[in-house]
Amino acid sequence: MITFPRAATAALLALSLSLPVAASGTAFAAPAPASAPISAASAPAVHLELPRPTGPHAVGRSVVHLVDKSRRDPWVPRSGARELMLSLYYPAHRGSGRPAAYMTTDEARLLLAAQHLENKVPAQAVSATRTSARTGARPVGGRHPLVVLSPGFGLPRTTLTLLAEELAGRGYVVATVDHAYEAVGSAFPGGRTLTCVACETVKPGREGIVTENRARDLSFVIDRLTGRHPAWKYARMIDPKRIGMAGHSIGGDSTASTMASDRRIRAGVNMDGMFHGSLPASGLQGRPFLLLGNAGHRPGQDATWDEGWSRLDGWKRWLTFSGTNHLSFLDLSVLAAQLGVHDPSAPLPGPRAAQLTRSYVGAFFDRHLRGIREPLLDGPTAANPEVRFEPAPAGDSDRPAS
Repeated sequence: MITFPRAATAALLALSLSLPVAASGTAFAAPAPASAPISAASAPAVHLELPRPTGPHAVGRSVVHLVDKSRRDPWVPRSGARELMLSLYYPAHRGSGRPAAYMTTDEARLLLAAQHLENKVPAQAVSATRTSARTGARPVGGRHPLVVLSPGFGLPRTTLTLLAEELAGRGYVVATVDHAYEAVGSAFPGGRTLTCVACETVKPGREGIVTENRARDLSFVIDRLTGRHPAWKYARMIDPKRIGMAGHSIGGDSTASTMASDRRIRAGVNMDGMFHGSLPASGLQGRPFLLLGNAGHRPGQDATWDEGWSRLDGWKRWLTFSGTNHLSFLDLSVLAAQLGVHDPSAPLPGPRAAQLTRSYVGAFFDRHLRGIREPLLDGPTAANPEVRFEPAPAGDSDRPAS
């Protein structure tokens, strides 16, 4: 059984935790007990906020429900057709729309209850996290690249909000995806909040089942956003010839799996996820790919990345951030810092990890979807000493930047 990533909740909720640097892209050790637990009644008022995007645009957000009637849900077949929830972030005009919620209170409550922490931090404090996105915001004109983001196993799409808002502020349309029954709590229409059935059913060594299903999900998302009868009212903003994809943990593995079967995706990013057979021996037909991880993914530390690197046959970079762990690439590290949490397994401060993640992922997509030359990707810089450009494993070499 794959264990729900309890460290995600622990980092967010000001607990001491014990997390291996890179045991797996999908399974985690349980957190150590809190040294000084607090109760919801005694906790001081908490006001959490995500950093603002650095790009020139304001950010709008829409929520879209998709149903793939050609498939039954793989985890709960009796529930009927496969369902997905999307948050669509897009470049918008300033001063329009109203603030968008981070997550529902029920989603936050389930995130807490999964760790038996519902009495330690108020769910309202988590759900009320302030974001930059605004619902009903008026979109800017023009056609924009699309980036699809898939979250880690057991984690909701909201954990990728920081990156989604950053890319939208730079001029991208971004779709974050919740895959039904693959998050500890995810709100669906009809007052339903679905839980992570898959977390209890997928056995170790069978993670490839998840990536295979997600590849079908993510191609369906692209179909419904770029087809003749799109599911999103602002779909005219999307340039269907400039599509990228990224994901965290098993979402990163799913990015490679989707690219292997869907040529529409021009560039991909794996953020700290092991590969579970998703990269074919023939490579990705020369398309660019970025590996972004903690020190546990350095050459010789994760055999799946060593092998995956050798199969990547286009422009590629392998970057590791010192002082990070598996959760450092998500919103959670930023929110934990605001709660005064300092995880000894990830000494790099959460805001700095977020800044680096946004900078390098943004530079990657700017380069490969917008044709903007980004020197940041050419090699180490004095301004970012935490970022290591990894050498290729023995017997392989990096293809020069295009």
